[in-house]
Amino acid sequence: MKRLIIINGPNLNLLGKREPEIYGADSFEDFLNRLKKKYRSIEISYFQSNIEGELISKLHEFGFSYDGIILNAAAYTHTSVGIGDAVKGIETPVVEVHISNIHAREEFRHASYIAPNAKGVIFGFGLQGYELAIESFL
Repeated sequence: MKRLIIINGPNLNLLGKREPEIYGADSFEDFLNRLKKKYRSIEISYFQSNIEGELISKLHEFGFSYDGIILNAAAYTHTSVGIGDAVKGIETPVVEVHISNIHAREEFRHASYIAPNAKGVIFGFGLQGYELAIESFL
């Protein structure tokens, strides 16, 4: 059985409440339950934190034992050299996901410290981006 983990960064705990015109009306927990039902043959773990160091620690923890990591580092994507270095330092492939089209937003969101070391980047497809990332590991 493939083992994947979704790691979400700051403010993604507010999905369904925060800016629904950008992020949608679904909570991530509801969406995750649908994903787990759809992909019963995959073990899907989940972690969310608003704290940069906790995200780095989870990358280290799962980065040598899982089949894939789906990472939405949110705003840390554009600011955290540490998260970028963590992705570079692990063996497990990482797919960077963003719910919104980051290139249709503020210019500072166009740069990613993660992308150069990621297997791929998916953005602008809403929560479906996570499903596309799962499919990339199958």
